[in-house]
Amino acid sequence: MTMLDPSVCGGLPPEICEQLMMEQEELIKIKLEKRKWGREVTIIEGLRMDDQHLKKLAKQLKSKLATGGTVKNGRIELQGDHRDRVKEILEEMGYPPENIVIVG
Repeated sequence: MTMLDPSVCGGLPPEICEQLMMEQEELIKIKLEKRKWGREVTIIEGLRMDDQHLKKLAKQLKSKLATGGTVKNGRIELQGDHRDRVKEILEEMGYPPENIVIVG
């Protein structure tokens, strides 16, 4: 956990302050890319976590969506078009709906 300037949160406990700051900063973008031979890949980017946590989240998404995927360059790539379902799953996991945007 990072140390935050106490003046930023007006006396809130550090855990709550950090969660509020992450919610304000984190904008999760879900988009679709076309690959070779017309294959579609759902891209999830903007998650502020290290590779270990990204891989854990990717594993959960792949399991719930019954699809393949990977973590590359700080983003999650899932085989197929799963934009709407990914948004629903992330909201169920506690990510604020206003911070999740489907691009395109």
